[in-house]
Parts: sequence; C-alpha cells; structure tokens
Amino acid sequence: MLKSYLLVFFVSMVPLIELRGAIPIGLGMGLPILPTYLVCVVGNMIPVPFIYLFARKFLIWGYHKPLIGPICKFCIVKGEKGGRALEAKAGRGLVVALLLFVGIPLPGTGAWTGTLAGSILDMKFKDVVKACMGGVLLAGIIMGLASAGLLGALSTLFSVG
Repeated sequence: MLKSYLLVFFVSMVPLIELRGAIPIGLGMGLPILPTYLVCVVGNMIPVPFIYLFARKFLIWGYHKPLIGPICKFCIVKGEKGGRALEAKAGRGLVVALLLFVGIPLPGTGAWTGTLAGSILDMKFKDVVKACMGGVLLAGIIMGLASAGLLGALSTLFSVG
C-alpha cells in the first residue's frame, strides 16, 4: 500500500498531470479518498516554491540560448501577456483570480502554471503560495468528487426528473 501512496505522491508532482491525474489513479487503485487527497495535495504543493524561485530565472537565462531560447522566449512572452490580461481583469483580486485559475481542473491550469504566472507577474511569494494552495485544495475536492462518482450520480439524478 505504501508503494501506491508513493506513486500518487510522485504523480501529483508531475507538470500537467498533477493532483488532477493522481487522485483518479489513487482511487482507481482502491486507496481511500481522504488519505489519497492529502498525499496528492502535499505532492502537488512541493514544487511550488522551487518553481516560484527558479523558473523565471531559468527562462530569463535561457532566453538567448540557441537551443532553448525560442521555448524560453515563448514562455516569457505568453506568460507576461496572459498574466497582464489576468491582472487587468482581476485588479486587486489577483490572488483570488489565481486561486480560481489553479482550482479549475482543466489542462494547463494547475499549480505549476499558476506559480509560473505569479512569478512572471512579480506577485509576492506568500500570495502565490496562498492562491496555489487554495486552488490545489479546490481542484482536489472537485477531482475527488468526480472520481468517486458523486458528480456523475448527481447529474444522472437531476437529468432523470
């Protein structure tokens, strides 16, 4: 059973998959929902400080490198453009907007992307961690309910009537 928890822990750290993929994997392996949720939240949050502290520096460093330069340039330009648009729409509610961005379990909207966006926008570390933690908790609840079949059962219940 420890191997199963380690698997979902490490899967929740992987970009793009994160806790959104790890929770269904854990529940599919027969793990109980609450411990799986907690293990996945911790695993998904561990990369956040490292992404915040080092990702932007790496992208700036690689901006003019021959092989990785175009990728780094794309990430910086795209991140700044999207971040500034989010900032313009959210105004003072940028932390809440980032929380919701991370919390909606869609591809490319997880803690990795949210942390990178917060870093590019020069948000305070504390605000980025709060927004990402809230978003990861929200996404975990949504994915836990969906994986457990509760959302499917509710949609069936309401579509019958």
